[in-house]
Parts: sequence; structure tokens; C-alpha cells
Amino acid sequence: MALISNLSHDRAVRKRKDSHNARDLARERMERLFLLAEEAHLEHPERSNRYVQIARRISTRTRVRMPSRLKHLFCRHCGSYLAPDKVRMRLRQGILTATCLSCGQQTRRPYRPVRAGAIEASIKRVEAGKSRQPF
Repeated sequence: MALISNLSHDRAVRKRKDSHNARDLARERMERLFLLAEEAHLEHPERSNRYVQIARRISTRTRVRMPSRLKHLFCRHCGSYLAPDKVRMRLRQGILTATCLSCGQQTRRPYRPVRAGAIEASIKRVEAGKSRQPF
């Protein structure tokens, strides 16, 4: 009986380890696809849009959240890569408005500037071993 419970425990541990590996692999691939999209957006804008589409599909199928810094790099309405020449950014009263120049969709999000002392404080925390992001 103990042998059977050990086998099921080993399978559970292996499955958990595999899911962590799959999650890490999905994040790495999403990062890589956005880097490729950034490199290709000047010469092949349709290719960069395709890279974004593939990254979104990876996120959906593996059920891994896309990091917020990557979410802001594409239009949620038309799916195009938001290169600096394809987006209009406006900052007004603490709200950052990004307008996609392909479809005209506006995305608003709060914007809080980083305080001057926050960066130095975070560097000191990292050096002391207490890593916490200030922003």
C-alpha cells in the first residue's frame, strides 16, 4: 500500500515540476516574440503583428498571464504591435491615454511618476537583500 501512495506522490511532484517548467517556457517565448516584434516593426509591420498574435495565443493556451509590460505593447482591439510610430501617447491629470493609430482605439491607464528618491531606495534595498519593486 505504501508503494502505491509513493508512486502517486512522485507523479504529483513531477506534474507540478512540469507545469512550472511549461510556465517558465511560455513566459520566455512571449518575451522572445515581443523582442522579435520590436526588431521587425520597421521593415515588416505585418510580421510584428503576427508575433504579437502568436504570443497572445501562447498566453491563452498555456493559461499563463502575460506580464503587464508586454500587455501595453499591443492594441487589444486590433492586435497590432504598438511601436512608437503606431501609437499616440497623451498624459493628462495622471492618466496615460494610448491611441492605436491603426484602428483608433484608446486605452487608458493610471500613471504615477516614480519619485526621485524611490529609485535610490530600491537600489539600497536590493543591495541589502530586501528586493521589492517601488513601482
